[in-house]
Amino acid sequence: MMKALVVDDDRVLADVLAFTLRREGFEVLRAFDGESALRCWHDEQPDFIVLDVNLPKLDGFTVCQRIRLQADTPILLLTVRHEEDDIVRGLELGADDYITKPFSPRQLVARIQAILRRSGKASAPTIRQVGLLTLDPSRREMHLGSSEPISLTPLESRLLDYLILNVGHVLTTEAIIEHVWGAEGADRDMLRQLVRRLRSKMTRVTNELSPRIETIPGLGYGLVVETITDKSKG
Repeated sequence: MMKALVVDDDRVLADVLAFTLRREGFEVLRAFDGESALRCWHDEQPDFIVLDVNLPKLDGFTVCQRIRLQADTPILLLTVRHEEDDIVRGLELGADDYITKPFSPRQLVARIQAILRRSGKASAPTIRQVGLLTLDPSRREMHLGSSEPISLTPLESRLLDYLILNVGHVLTTEAIIEHVWGAEGADRDMLRQLVRRLRSKMTRVTNELSPRIETIPGLGYGLVVETITDKSKG
C-alpha cells in the first residue's frame, strides 16, 4: 500500500483529504505544522506529500526546500494564493505540481496520480488481506483461506475493499453509499441488498475465524475479524 503524508493546519480539511486518499487505497499520515511534517517525512518515508503552503512553525516552501535537498519524494502544493510568483517559487523549490483551494476530491486524486505516473510510482490496485480474507480488486476475486477464488461484482468488490480498508471501524450507511455508488447514488435498501449478497458469498467457506460483516443498528456496517485469542477469551 502506498503511503501519503497530508500536511495542513486546517484539521477539518486534513480530515477530508485523508478520507479522500484512503478511499483510493492509500495509507495516510498527517501533520499539522512544518516541523512535524519534516519529522514525519524523515521517520515514515511516504511515497508522496500533499503540502499546504501556509503552515505554522515552518511554511510549506521551507518544508519543500528541505525535503528536496535530501530526496525526490513527489510533492503536491496546496495553496489559496493565485499570485504567479508564489506558484513559480514553489515549483522552483522542487514541488512537482500545485493545486489551488478550493478543489474537488476528483481533481486532487487526478493530480496525485499524474505526479505518481511521471515519477514512476503509479499505484496499481493493491491486493488486500485481513485475517483469512484476501481481495484482489483488479480481478474482483475474493479468497477465504485456501478456498478457490470467489468472483465479485464491481459493487461487491468496492464494498468489500472499503470495509477492509476500515476493518474494525463502523462505517455509516451514508459514507458507504457515497463510496460504493459515488455520484450515481443509492438508498438504504440497495445497500442492504448488496451487503446481503456479499455476506452470502463470504459464508460459502465455513470457518469461525473468517471475517464477517456486522450490522450496527442505526449506524451502518463494519468488518469484524476474530482471532484465536478472541475466541479463547469467550
